[in-house]
Amino acid sequence: MISKENNIPLLNGLVLAGGKSKRMGTDKDLIKWHNKEQRCYAADLLTPFCREVFISCRAEQAKDIDSTYKTLPDTFLDMGPFGGILSALRSQRDKAWLVIACDLPLLDESTIGFLIRNRDAKKIATTYQSPHDGLPEPLITIWEPESYPVLLGFLGKGITCPRKVLMNSDVLILQPLQPEALMNVNTPEDAAKAKEILNKQKHPNI
Repeated sequence: MISKENNIPLLNGLVLAGGKSKRMGTDKDLIKWHNKEQRCYAADLLTPFCREVFISCRAEQAKDIDSTYKTLPDTFLDMGPFGGILSALRSQRDKAWLVIACDLPLLDESTIGFLIRNRDAKKIATTYQSPHDGLPEPLITIWEPESYPVLLGFLGKGITCPRKVLMNSDVLILQPLQPEALMNVNTPEDAAKAKEILNKQKHPNI
């Protein structure tokens, strides 16, 4: 649980699960990488670190999500992750939000913990550098309350890409200790690779 110390905003958690998963061909948030729907597994992963955890979703998804989990339907519509992040920030304006995507099956507690321990609440966000392309990774990021007007400003310019916001704002970018943990799974090919890595982690001697 994150406490409010030195006027640092309390931290909520958000699992982005509202995507259409067109490239994957099946709903990424429903894949059971760890013997439960990934959206629920990701929410459980955030729970020890956050005051409250929500699953970000489209309004029509909410009724199908396990009722033991809190949902946060988008209020900024048809904007993808950008809309989910804005909806969360608007719902509790005094909270920071640790946002993770539902397509990070290799994400672990140590990667989340490192991000939180190195958080700079004076900047609008704390994030990781993507091992894939060297750019900031918006879908595992702590967005501070002050990021809300910044995001709205970009929206006013027609920009709805969280990565572009991070690239053009005052943020802290960390190097991941375990680059594999940030692997996005967007296609069946990605899924096959992730499954292979997970199997090796579970059975290192095989």
